[in-house]
Amino acid sequence: MTRTVGIVGGGHTKWGAREATYKDLIQEAGKATFDAVPDVTPDDIEGLFVGSVQPERFAFQTHVAPMVAELLGVSVDSMIARTELACASGQAALRYAWLAIAAGQIDTALVLGVEKMNLPKKHMPEAQSTMSNVTDREFDGVNGLNAPPYFAMIAQRHMHEYGTTREQLAMVSAKNKTHAAHNEYAQFQKEVSVDDVVDSFPLSPPLCLFDCSSITDGAAGLILMSEEKAREVTDEAAWITGSGQACFAGNSINNLPSMSAWPQATTAAEQAYDQAGIDDPVKELDVAEIHDCFSISEIVEYEDLGWVEKGEGGQFVEDGRSELDGDIGVNPRGGLLGCGHPLGATGVSQALEVFDQFRGDVPAKRRVPDPEVGLIHNLSGSASVHSVMTLERGRP
Repeated sequence: MTRTVGIVGGGHTKWGAREATYKDLIQEAGKATFDAVPDVTPDDIEGLFVGSVQPERFAFQTHVAPMVAELLGVSVDSMIARTELACASGQAALRYAWLAIAAGQIDTALVLGVEKMNLPKKHMPEAQSTMSNVTDREFDGVNGLNAPPYFAMIAQRHMHEYGTTREQLAMVSAKNKTHAAHNEYAQFQKEVSVDDVVDSFPLSPPLCLFDCSSITDGAAGLILMSEEKAREVTDEAAWITGSGQACFAGNSINNLPSMSAWPQATTAAEQAYDQAGIDDPVKELDVAEIHDCFSISEIVEYEDLGWVEKGEGGQFVEDGRSELDGDIGVNPRGGLLGCGHPLGATGVSQALEVFDQFRGDVPAKRRVPDPEVGLIHNLSGSASVHSVMTLERGRP
């Protein structure tokens, strides 16, 4: 029999092109996390899970989980690990912490996601080439199939098959960047219009600069506890109710099942919905943080997470159904497009946002009205892996 697990709090660094080092970001997020949950100290942590994608190349450091423990004064006596699943590394760390507590192995865990991606100018070519490691470097990476061209192909195909428009893509970015304007931790804090997106620098048609997430430094942390322990600390936990993952094809773009759909997302979402008892996600979900690494991503995800029929994602955003007061408030923290995307930290930040939305602890201009049920979603690699987690305010 598994146990119920709750998120009891967390903390965040400012995201952006930071002067801070990888170690600085760890300490900044760690302090913010423990400050947010004063009844939990480093001495209470039994398990530590660190989401970080490529510290070996970005920070020239491996074996980072013990380093995080050392920097935060945590003596782990039960479980410690670093997770690497590209852009889903933070959610992977969160998932493993949840599973460890649910299985009764530990009662209290710290999850920390961190990435230092902006290097000194002389090292930036290495930082940029590092991103191609996420694809199959021998085949896709060396031939230029890194993220912008790949997602541009997804956009082109989706537009060809379903009539998705350039303006609908821009609506996603304008919405999310405008939310980020009211998020003190976001990399970009300026409201953006649809015309601003369309008129931004063209990168890989139809995608322009404002359709793309950025290279970002940042970290975020969460504390998870068993239900018994959580109730000793807070009466406002975010309870994890379901989780799903699916991987089809592997890394190579050649082997993906589609260039306009991600059935992996559908499988992962169905697993999470089934565990959480969600029958109609559009009616039952109130807030969602989904992986808008590029504007087209969010549109495809509306469809493949089961919110609308295939091809209707563009209309979903055009009709305002993903606005804060729409069917589901999507990416109220600003998403990856507005907040930035420090790879290993993104999934952790998404879960912290849902927790804060449940408590109403966000600025009114980006607050979802009275949310009870939330979802976080990450894709990773060339969208070959999808991870989904559901959370609720009122359960268990």
